[in-house]
Amino acid sequence: MPEGSWYCNDCRAGKKPHYKEVVWVKVGRYRWWPAEVSNPKDIPENILRMRHDVGEFPVLFFGSNDYLWTYQARVFPYMEGDANSKEKMGKGVDSTYKKALEEAAVRFKELQAEKELRQLQEDRRNHKKPPPYKHIKVNKPIGKVLIISADLSEIPRCNCKATDENPCGMDSECINRMLLYECHPQVCPAGERCQNQCFTKRQYCQVEIFRTLSRGWGLHCVHDIKKGGFVNEYVGEVIDEEECRARIKHDRIIDAGPKGNEARFMNHSCQPNCETQKWTVNGDTRVGLFALTDIPAGTELTFNYNLECLGNGKTVCKCGASNCSGFLGVRPKNNPPSDDKSRKMKKKSQLKRKSQQEVIKEREDECFSCGDGGQVVSCKRPGCPKVYHADCLNLTKRPAGRWECPWHQCDLCGQEAASFCEMCPSSYCVEHRDGMLFISKLDGRLSCSEHDPCGPEPLEPDWPPQSPVGKNCCQTYNMSETY
Repeated sequence: MPEGSWYCNDCRAGKKPHYKEVVWVKVGRYRWWPAEVSNPKDIPENILRMRHDVGEFPVLFFGSNDYLWTYQARVFPYMEGDANSKEKMGKGVDSTYKKALEEAAVRFKELQAEKELRQLQEDRRNHKKPPPYKHIKVNKPIGKVLIISADLSEIPRCNCKATDENPCGMDSECINRMLLYECHPQVCPAGERCQNQCFTKRQYCQVEIFRTLSRGWGLHCVHDIKKGGFVNEYVGEVIDEEECRARIKHDRIIDAGPKGNEARFMNHSCQPNCETQKWTVNGDTRVGLFALTDIPAGTELTFNYNLECLGNGKTVCKCGASNCSGFLGVRPKNNPPSDDKSRKMKKKSQLKRKSQQEVIKEREDECFSCGDGGQVVSCKRPGCPKVYHADCLNLTKRPAGRWECPWHQCDLCGQEAASFCEMCPSSYCVEHRDGMLFISKLDGRLSCSEHDPCGPEPLEPDWPPQSPVGKNCCQTYNMSETY
């Protein structure tokens, strides 16, 4: 307990409760109860005549519809998702309190929607523009970072021909495209007909920046985009560890906050229609955004930030997807079947391949080490769905035979692993697992200390999480790890 006089952060900042604000109120020995701050002009006459001191304000309790005069020290701000807390909805809760929680959740969403609508209307009246930033076409190195430029003799040559129907195209067998290498115009045998130079030629889709209702600024496409199509390049300032060590500790980061292109306005979604891919262009690593599915014109473009939260802070996700995890940095939920037809088709497929599914699970689409898609190698251990980039495993060529991924060997001794981190390939045997893995306080999964933001030693707990949805002014992308 603090000694002497102590003030909370809200009081230090001079923050006061506002009319039409949902709050938690404490009265005597009763539990904290949800209520709405009322304007004295709108309350009944008998409540207005009740004895109250200067500084007190009336609140209307949900569930019971009772009024009470209270003061700031007895209230606490209501946060989105509070009504779904297992602690509040546990056994022994009476019907009135459950009703109060339900009414508070509905009213909170109504007030949020009204506030967002007013903000949107005000922005439109004032012709408010997106937050200022400097538009750049290519990545700008900052500090000690160098932009790599390969010698022509080092650039891989594909096996396509200029006479092919779609040389180096999405449907071709271009080895460079399969390995996420962009063809060089002076090396590719297809010459000017090469269709694998979208980064160099900046063959971006036409997009428009627009104001969303609840997630700040966003980006939507002007024309249809086919699945696998190149949408845009994620461009910004490339900074080194010394430049960004106060935020995150990795090799190189793309910060699209002060400088970037339209891609900086793309919002997060737990069920995105685009994905990021790391491509090698003229010897250097570039990050591109590609369509995960056919995208009709006018659709908002989104990708999964795969945000790694630092400290105990969690940013609420407002993507609205059916599999939304609720918070940035938490893996999305599995999507349930949408209708009876899909369930019947799934059951029919399971019966048809029952013998295979008893042994082998469906393969994942993203590298278990870095989280990106692309050309991957899969673990051959029965029942393991994990896939990896060869580069992430420091492999010079694809493994042959019955190769098993590092998730099945202890990181310390190489023996058979018994416990695994669910966020990365870290794993340990019975002898070495003590003290290495923890039950995450965030989502209850088994995690190593690096991937449990609420673990025993959180990194920089006072630093807020990066790239909150809608702000679009501090998005960063790690070029060597997850972003």
